Amino acid sequence: MTLALFLVDALPAADAHTLDGPEGRHAAAVRRLRAGESLLLTDGAGAVARCTVVAAGRDTLDLAVQERWTEPQPSPRVVVVQALPKGDRGELAVELATEAGADAIVPWRATRCVTKWEDGPRGAKALERWRKTAREAAKQARRPWVPPVREPVALRGLLALVGSSALTLVLEAGLSTRLADVELPDSGDVVLVVGPEGGITPDELDALSAVGARPVRLGPSVLRTSTAAAVTLGALGVRTGRWG
Repeated sequence: MTLALFLVDALPAADAHTLDGPEGRHAAAVRRLRAGESLLLTDGAGAVARCTVVAAGRDTLDLAVQERWTEPQPSPRVVVVQALPKGDRGELAVELATEAGADAIVPWRATRCVTKWEDGPRGAKALERWRKTAREAAKQARRPWVPPVREPVALRGLLALVGSSALTLVLEAGLSTRLADVELPDSGDVVLVVGPEGGITPDELDALSAVGARPVRLGPSVLRTSTAAAVTLGALGVRTGRWG
C-alpha cells in the first residue's frame, strides 16, 4: 500500500521532526498512525522525505527522517486552462485534473461561462476553494507536486499563454482532427484548453487558432467540462513519457 503523504511548508532539515498543526492532527487523530509506521512528507514542490513514527500524541507525531529525495516533474508539463463551470463543478474539475496529473491550472473567464469570478472578495474566495481542492487532491493521489492554481485569465491572457507553450490543444467536439493525430512535444508546456458548458465561441476559437493553438476532438462522445481535462490527461500520459 502506498504510504500516506502529508504536506509541510518545508522538509525538516534535521533527522527528527514533529508533525503538528492540521496535518499532524489528521495523521494522529484521523489516520491514527502509530509508532513504527511510516509516512511521507512533501513540500508540494517535488521534495519528499520518508519518515518513521517514533511517538504519537493526541494531534502530533514525532518522526524520524529515514531518507530524502526529489521527484522530477513529468515531461512535457501539462497546463490545464479550465473555463469556469457552474456550481461546484469547478472544484470537481480541479480535483479530477489534479489526480490525473495536471502540472498547473488556470481558470478561464470564457465568453459563455455562466459563472463569473469578479475581482474582489468573492472572486478571491472562489480561487482559494480551487487552490484548496488542488492541495487535497494532490495528497489523495500521493503527488509530491501540488499544481499551482493561477490567477484567472480572460482571452488576452490565454493568448499570451498559448504563445509561450510548446503546444496548445483546444478541446472542441465535432472536429475532424483527433488528439491521436497530433504530434506531441517531448518537453516544454502543453497547454490544454477546456471550454465552458456552452462551448467555445467561434471568435475565441479563431483567436486561439491564429496564435498557433490546435483545436482537436478527444473522442466520439461529448464530455462535461468538469471531466474533459482528466480524460485528456490520461490520453497524454499514455502518448508521452509522462507515465514512463
